[in-house]
Amino acid sequence: MSKNILVVIPTTAAQREEFQAIMPDARFVFSEQRDLPPEDPRDFDIILGNMPPASIQASPRLAWMQTSSAGSDDYTRPGVLAPTTLLTCSTGAYGQAVSEHLFASVLAIQKKIELYHDDQRAHVWSDEGAVTSLRGATVLVLGAGNIGSSFARLCRAFGSHVIGMRRHALQPDEPFDEIVPLDQVREVLPQADVVVSFLPSTPQTRNLADAAFFAAMKPGAIFANGGRGDLVDEDALVAALESGHLAGAALDVTRTEPLPANSPLWDIPNLLITPHIAGYYHLQATLDNVVALAQANLRRYAAGEPLANVVAH
Repeated sequence: MSKNILVVIPTTAAQREEFQAIMPDARFVFSEQRDLPPEDPRDFDIILGNMPPASIQASPRLAWMQTSSAGSDDYTRPGVLAPTTLLTCSTGAYGQAVSEHLFASVLAIQKKIELYHDDQRAHVWSDEGAVTSLRGATVLVLGAGNIGSSFARLCRAFGSHVIGMRRHALQPDEPFDEIVPLDQVREVLPQADVVVSFLPSTPQTRNLADAAFFAAMKPGAIFANGGRGDLVDEDALVAALESGHLAGAALDVTRTEPLPANSPLWDIPNLLITPHIAGYYHLQATLDNVVALAQANLRRYAAGEPLANVVAH
């Protein structure tokens, strides 16, 4: 029986032909990621790309779903996927885009670019004072996977000492100078000039960055989050910034998205906010990576081979 395959990833004509060549007997439907497909998603055997979880409703027909995102939190919740559905993700597609975005954000905070931008809008010619550098800085990277490793390489190129944090400590390997386990993060925080998180949302990481976390950070340090918004107690972050304990922060993710207009985060002068766009398709290489990963797994599926990036649910 031929498979019905829904591809919910923006694709070129050439890429669509490549998908069809992998499984020539299958029926493909291609849809833009932000559009609902022309047919009921529950009528497909395979979905490549992200769909609103409610549209799947534990479809018993869905044999395999590959998310176009590296994270798959929305699909591991009970009742979203049937127990028989195989779930894979696009881990490995976002390292360049997310790491470069957070790296640029940290540099902007260090050089007070956000303050000078405010001065420009106010038509004020003002010297905002001393700045810091990544050369000789200690950088703590929470989450030492693909994205965290990409970020670490950028920092190492600038002359930073980089400490990676994984759930379980391993021997340090390139590009990290040290690796520490998650349960030792509070002990390492006082050493770091910059703390950047790429952690997923798990029971162990939710609210990890609370008032005690920020109090343990070195005075004048910088915090940045490119992982999940529920890592951060936002009131505690506001307090740490307003008190001057932290020199600045950068957030590409927040607890509530879109960020409500009345959130105090908007008005913190040394806080740089971007609307969860570091890992979207604004960088063409990211979309190319997502398509390539989906095609590679589809080849494995067609050949009856184990799939890459399998996620338990």
